[in-house]
Amino acid sequence: MEKKSDSPDEDKSLADSKALLPVLVDFFQKHPLIAPKTFLGDAAFDTLEIYKTLFGEIGFEKAFIPLRVKLSMEDNGYTINENSVPCCPHDPSLPMKREGSKSHLKSKIPTMKFVCPKMKWEYNKADKTKRRVCHCDNPCTTSSCGRMIYVYPEKNLRAYPGVERGSAEWEETYKIRVNVEKSINHFKDSFCVANRKTQNEKTLHLFSYNHAFCLGTNSILRAIPIPSANLLSKLTEGFLVPFSSLLISA
Repeated sequence: MEKKSDSPDEDKSLADSKALLPVLVDFFQKHPLIAPKTFLGDAAFDTLEIYKTLFGEIGFEKAFIPLRVKLSMEDNGYTINENSVPCCPHDPSLPMKREGSKSHLKSKIPTMKFVCPKMKWEYNKADKTKRRVCHCDNPCTTSSCGRMIYVYPEKNLRAYPGVERGSAEWEETYKIRVNVEKSINHFKDSFCVANRKTQNEKTLHLFSYNHAFCLGTNSILRAIPIPSANLLSKLTEGFLVPFSSLLISA
């Protein structure tokens, strides 16, 4: 998807999912020293084109984007759950366990390893080694350590966007997006960016200065460990009263 024009106002008319890539590519080309590795977004960004650009062209390593459409996977002899985790071939309700994230392949292609949920590590006192032992009554393989499944994230970035969906890391990281949405709404509402009540340029500038002054005063007060009783009155005596009068007259 190409940009409509060089004007940011024109690009705003595009849907979020279509405007994302032109904006990000432009931003990182102009700011090469800024190189974040984690992307957070809503389900509107759940498209294969966005995943490929985020990981390939831009250089993100993880993308926390909820699924908008159910995944369709090729038949590999097992099923996957809603978090793209492979399940036991004999019991689709039993997800397999994640074990490690580093690739031991010669090609160094990133892999995700999942093992049998009924496998346990057991210690051998004789040779002082550990080994995997599967304790399944109905094993799906003849291997004593149980079934192992290797997944290649690059083959399906929607299913495996650099992080396991539904994991503790996913839940904790995605909470950050709530604060981001609050900040965006704060800019829209507090700074009158959206739903403004006036079209007068001078009044808009006045409102912006007023909000900036209040935020600055709040930061100063928070930075003082033990504020004196008359501090607020001294700050407001010389600034806020005339400024408020100016607001009323405007």
